[in-house]
Order: sequence, then C-alpha cells, then structure tokens
Amino acid sequence: MIEKNLKNFNIAQICNSGQCFRMTQISENTYSIIANDKYLELTQVENVCTFSCNEEELENFWKQYFDLDTDYMVYINQINPKDTYLISAAELGAGIRILQQDLWEMIVSFLISQQNNIVRIRRCIQNICEKYGERKVNFKGEIYYAFPKPEALAGLDEDALKECNLGYRSKYVVRTAGCFANGQTSLQQISQMNYPEAREELLKLFGVGEKVADCICLFALHHLQAFPIDTHIKQALEKHYKKGFPKRRYRGFEGVLQQYIFYYELVKG
Repeated sequence: MIEKNLKNFNIAQICNSGQCFRMTQISENTYSIIANDKYLELTQVENVCTFSCNEEELENFWKQYFDLDTDYMVYINQINPKDTYLISAAELGAGIRILQQDLWEMIVSFLISQQNNIVRIRRCIQNICEKYGERKVNFKGEIYYAFPKPEALAGLDEDALKECNLGYRSKYVVRTAGCFANGQTSLQQISQMNYPEAREELLKLFGVGEKVADCICLFALHHLQAFPIDTHIKQALEKHYKKGFPKRRYRGFEGVLQQYIFYYELVKG
C-alpha cells in the first residue's frame, strides 16, 4: 500500500468522466481499476490517496496512467477570467486527469461507445473481457480479466460479438482487430505518430469517425490538443461558444478543457 497526497485528483470524477470503462466504485471511497493486465484498488479521503500496489508498480505504471506528474492548475489558471462558464466547469471537474490508457483498448472502447451510454459500454467491455480476455487473479485472490488482444478477436465471425451486447458494432471491432492482427496496421506505429498523423491513421479504421478518433488520441495517446465533439460538447458549444471554442488561446491542452466541459454537462445536465 502506498499513500500519496494529491492535488487536482478526484477518483470519483475520473471514474465518471467518460474516458475509462474498467473503473468501478466498490465502496464509499474505494475504486477498482483494471488497466492492461493490472488490477488496482484506490481509496481516496480528501487529498489522501491509497494505492494497493508497491512503489515500483506505482512508479512504472500507475503514475503515467493517472498523469500524476502533471500540475493541472497550470491549465486551469490559463482560462480566460471572463469565461465564467469554463471557469465553473473547471472548478466542478478540477479533479479530472487525462488518463494514458492502452491504445488497443481505447480503439475498441470508443468503437463500442457510438450511439451508446456509459453503463452499457462498461457492460459490453466486461462481457468481451470475460469471454476473450486472459484470466488473472488480483492481490485478494479474486478473478479478473485482462483486455483481449487483437489476435483473440480477429478470427471471429463479424457478428460474434453481438453475444457480448455490441450489436452492429461487432463488425467494427472484429474487422479492426483483423487489421492489427495481420499487420495491415500497427499499434506501435500509431503510438509514435503526432496528433494529425495518428488521427488520420485512425480514421482509416472501419467504424472510426472524427469523434472516436479524437477520443482515442486524447485518452490513449495523450494528444491533449484533441477535442472530441459528442452530443454534450456540441450542445455546450452551441450555447456558450457560438463563434466556436477558442482553441488558439488554449493550444496544446484543449482536450483537458473539453473534459471539464463534458463532465460539467454530464453532471449539470
């Protein structure tokens, strides 16, 4: 167990921010997180966070996953003081961080996210992991499942994942898995690209549109200039930014502000 006193970190806000789907509240202050093939329980009381792992795992994996080395007040302090809406959004969601998640998992997660809600997305992903992922055991002796590799899904019938409640999205996931499994596309190459290159490459994948590509760029590749526009964001832009969001002012961290807006609309809406 490792204790850290963290500013601008709220595990409940992160869990409900729409960027991760394998994070679950298991008691009042404790959340379980499955990422890659790792399992973590994180308990937070005010600013004190207790991680159920050793120092080495925290340093080598979870620190980057939660973006713990970044001071998010640097972003918040740059908000235009006249933009009362964005200031309110940042105040409400000040504990959100942009997670650095597995690229393949985010591709599948956001293919599934289309015309879907967070509860159903989580259930779909849980179903896929339990059926096709590697069985693991956590520090309490409980079973959990790693996210299935592309090779585990590539040979399936295109409708096979309908059994996991994916519906029409099944073919998106199976075909995309095939692209990576047969070497047609490379996860490693995409992960080394800059934002415009990665976005362009992701848009070539079956079922990936602009919003999905931007979500993957933001939540897996940590391209903070990505600004996904879904229904919540679109409504906020129409109401508060009729001339468009001032991206030039916030160049390089637009995606952080997008998350504050998304969370604010989710909570206040």
